[in-house]
Amino acid sequence: MAWGKADDQGTDETGEVVHAPYGPLPRGGNVRPMTRWGTPVMHRPQAKVTVFDDALRALAADMVATMYAAEGVGLAACQIGEDVAMFVMDCPDAAGERWMGVVCNPVVHLPEGRDRVLDDSPEGCLSFPGAFVDCARPDHAVVEGVGLDGQPVRFEGDGLLAKCLQHETDHTLGTVFGDRLSARSMKKLRKQHDAAAEDYPAEWPT
Repeated sequence: MAWGKADDQGTDETGEVVHAPYGPLPRGGNVRPMTRWGTPVMHRPQAKVTVFDDALRALAADMVATMYAAEGVGLAACQIGEDVAMFVMDCPDAAGERWMGVVCNPVVHLPEGRDRVLDDSPEGCLSFPGAFVDCARPDHAVVEGVGLDGQPVRFEGDGLLAKCLQHETDHTLGTVFGDRLSARSMKKLRKQHDAAAEDYPAEWPT
């Protein structure tokens, strides 16, 4: 992948525009099994990051490797069993341009009043694999936090990127998107998940 010097924008081998405003994602990590809904770490607020060291970067590299192995667009630390308020992402916005980054201690900002428009498109979660249902979220989101070196970071976007920013920040707060669904939608999601269970054994995606 070629990175531009002016704004950290480049294109990948397919010609897609890729933005990595705070540098490329850490690589060289190990793929880990996906932690599933129902595991305690998935349902409690995660510990704030206060130490920015090689161990944190190694964790982020494992998260990136696991996200790509699972063919996801975002992954929070709790999804590989770690009680750390951090997520990684490689996600397209509404224009199809990809945004890459790592966010520690994320805080999401959403439009209000007349600016608030809901996107009721399908959503899924790597920790409840094989299932997708409509989940209404604001169609634009801003997330602020800090990067792997403790520097401030900010991501803003629409489309799938807006969903990703909200979904992954939720994970750091102990919320899974099933918590946002009606009983009827959750029943539909669970039915899909159970039907696909054989495709996602306990060690997936290793």
